[in-house]
Amino acid sequence: MHYLDIFVIPVETARRADYIAHEAKWWPAFQKRGALSFVVGWGDDVPPGKRTDLLRAVDLHPGETVVAAWMTWPDKATRDAAYAAMESAMSPEDMAQMPFDGKRMIYGGFVPVLVEGPAT
Repeated sequence: MHYLDIFVIPVETARRADYIAHEAKWWPAFQKRGALSFVVGWGDDVPPGKRTDLLRAVDLHPGETVVAAWMTWPDKATRDAAYAAMESAMSPEDMAQMPFDGKRMIYGGFVPVLVEGPAT
């Protein structure tokens, strides 16, 4: 079964095109290292919750939008090797140019336990 990386990111709404370009720039490097698919969703209906929500999870500021993304890998070992390679390939300048506040990004790796329909 595949392995999933899930990300929830606050992005300045005015920098939507910059964010999309950033992800499009890096996708080939992940794909080259084994990633199978990548989906990015721009928040459209992300309501505030009563106890917690995605807005609070990323400490959303005015003028920002919540972005959810997931990357599919063939397995965890491929994902781990890819991230190790990517960390050594990325420069401090690359990190500084990210069009979002990485300190407020939440993320994690997941083992799928139920997949219905296309596994993208």
